[in-house]
Amino acid sequence: MTLKPGSTIGIVGGGQLGRMLALSAAQLGYRTHVYAPDPAPPAAEVASLYVCAEYANGDALAAFAAECDVLTYEFENIPVEPLAAMGDKLRPGTASLAIAQDRAHEKAFVEEQGCRVAPWHRIDSVEDLRDAAERLGFPMVIKSRRLGYDGKGQAWVREMDHLEEAWGAIGREPAIAEAAVNFQAEFSILVGRRADDEMRVWNAPRNIHDGGILRRSEVPAGNPVDALVDDAVASSCRLASALGHIGVMAVEFFATSEGAVVNEIAPRVHNSGHWTIEGALTSQFEQHIRCLLDAPLGDTGLVAPRVTMDNLIGSDVDRWEQLLGEQGAHLHLYGKREARPGRKMGHVTRLG
Repeated sequence: MTLKPGSTIGIVGGGQLGRMLALSAAQLGYRTHVYAPDPAPPAAEVASLYVCAEYANGDALAAFAAECDVLTYEFENIPVEPLAAMGDKLRPGTASLAIAQDRAHEKAFVEEQGCRVAPWHRIDSVEDLRDAAERLGFPMVIKSRRLGYDGKGQAWVREMDHLEEAWGAIGREPAIAEAAVNFQAEFSILVGRRADDEMRVWNAPRNIHDGGILRRSEVPAGNPVDALVDDAVASSCRLASALGHIGVMAVEFFATSEGAVVNEIAPRVHNSGHWTIEGALTSQFEQHIRCLLDAPLGDTGLVAPRVTMDNLIGSDVDRWEQLLGEQGAHLHLYGKREARPGRKMGHVTRLG
């Protein structure tokens, strides 16, 4: 049964994804409460209520949840245990969160579902590093198992003598080593899934990164992505179903000569789906809200033959006035107070 307008949606996490979820919820007539440890996060500006407390504070989180009809989260680096106490009220559940938080668990899960990943090896010791080098060869990348995003927690290594140095660069934390992937393009599949396993997907965007940070998403993706989309969609839907995921999730892929290779899963709305706000009949944010509410899913079709989304990173945001004057440019600023290098300050979408 669909939750009625006027119900309260709790969002754990206060970043720009939470902000855009709250805006979509308000458009449909729902209140939002936001929970985060930051004193003035972007989502708090547009929510009905903001609670500032630590994610690990189970009592505060339980009190927050008691005031909400349904709960969701806007990023994955949140302790699982206090959220698990929320039970069925939490959508998506903690299964999605636990898998996405640990790269080793994520790789194993993806392989179990019959999807292709790059050759990888678990790293817990120097001996594991040497075994990985012998098995995977060079170059290879060492990635921390937890808390990695936007290229953080990663170090490339190209010869045996630099193995320990590379691991040290990420703090000698539990990690995985991954063979280099010879890819022609990067792309993602975004899936919106209801509790009854009904799903919708959007056109696959080609994603262009710089320094591990997404700079641009383009639809249509073109070749070689287009030839791999059907297989990638099937893999993404299979992963969403296996997790029992409720809401939107993104699966990032490499396009290779051997097919689509899963890079990672994001159990939430995703930066590579921001183009859907103006570029699709239903945005990823609205669809996520619909999934939480058990509402009918929206049409994900395109509204223009071409859509591009460019992130505004760091000082890029200083061009806000120029972008406001550009006809056809849809500007989104996230309300962050300080423009630091590598920080996502907003994005701009263009339809063509």
